Amino acid sequence: MELSKKLWERAVNSLAGGVNSPVRAFKAVGGIPVFIDKGEGAYLYDVDGNKYIDFMASWGPLILGHAHPDVLTAVKEKLKKGFTFGAPTQVEVELAELVKKAFPSIELIRFVNSGTEATMSAIRLARGYTGRDKIVKFEGCYHGHSDYLLTKAGSGLTTFSLPDSVGVPVDFVKNTIVIPYNDIDSLEKIFNKYGSEIACVIVEPIAGNMGTVLPEIEFLNKLRELTASYGSVLIFDEVITGFRVSIGGAQKLYNISPDLTCLGKIVGGGFPVGAFGGKKEIMEKLAPLGPVYQAGTLSGNPIAMTAGLATVKFLFENQPYKLLEENTEYFVENLKRLFENSGIKVTINYVGSMFSFFFKEPPVKNYSDVKASDSKIYVKLFHLLLKNGIYCPPSPYETWFVSVAHNRKILDNSLEIFDRSIKELIN
Repeated sequence: MELSKKLWERAVNSLAGGVNSPVRAFKAVGGIPVFIDKGEGAYLYDVDGNKYIDFMASWGPLILGHAHPDVLTAVKEKLKKGFTFGAPTQVEVELAELVKKAFPSIELIRFVNSGTEATMSAIRLARGYTGRDKIVKFEGCYHGHSDYLLTKAGSGLTTFSLPDSVGVPVDFVKNTIVIPYNDIDSLEKIFNKYGSEIACVIVEPIAGNMGTVLPEIEFLNKLRELTASYGSVLIFDEVITGFRVSIGGAQKLYNISPDLTCLGKIVGGGFPVGAFGGKKEIMEKLAPLGPVYQAGTLSGNPIAMTAGLATVKFLFENQPYKLLEENTEYFVENLKRLFENSGIKVTINYVGSMFSFFFKEPPVKNYSDVKASDSKIYVKLFHLLLKNGIYCPPSPYETWFVSVAHNRKILDNSLEIFDRSIKELIN
């Protein structure tokens, strides 16, 4: 860790907090961040030469693993033609067509540069389309760092939100309503009181930003029913789940069609890309067709589009989802056995190639359940896993990912590391 330590000392003198995204600073787990040198397949290598099996996948984009040959080759060829033009290119059209093929609910799409841009723009569009101001989000679901989305619940169901960050004026969140995830009663009460004023409901159809928390199908169905009934726009934030749990995301998995969908991560193949799209009648309110403004110098960047196109093409042509699900289930069920043998209480939620564990009895179906998890156990286990060769999220409340590169041999090796680390933990 010598070089990582030296780089950290330099970083804190030049970068705010030493990082460019807060969770990377290891504040939730303690210690000094590991500085990464390279990634290959299912592995990461730090600047000190240590090798790790990677279950973070850059927070989700790398469903094919690091530096996949198809993506690498495509990007290398595209780089020879230039980096950015600020003008239309063929590759953005091709990627848009593939996304539409994967997501039937998306009739028109707009590419941006991040998930935050996608959700921010989708909500602005929903407000412009409906002529309403209020939005509904769910506790524990993260949709980027736009001011009106950095909120926490007020003192009661009908109390509007409070800012969750210094620098966000109360007025900016006065039209944001926060209610518990998977809570149909709260949802019905909010719509009964404010339904005609609600522009949209934004939700992670499978929560991934408080760890993996699965939706109750009745909850998603009620969301679709109420938003349709009151003329509100239903936005699925599939920045994590899009192309992750199926070729058509969570909406295909649960057979529910939202009005707008936000994408990111996998659709960029490891490059900075976000997207939002949906019904034609809504998307046509977007400039230059309509009065809702959105723009971006690097939106549709040809290099990022190329990486995304190569990734999505691979997923269409190879359909790795069954294998990903089988490998994830194999890994998780064996993990459960290891924890059971150790006497440590754990709940492991998983779907597709996403999973998270919570150190508490089941169930874990909302943010209150997540917060009841014993984070101290995770912190200790995190450092033991890192020491023994597994790189995982430096926070107790994040999602782990299995990639195409994680074959059974690598998963078995990971289970051996877990076994050794758990034994060290209890001893």
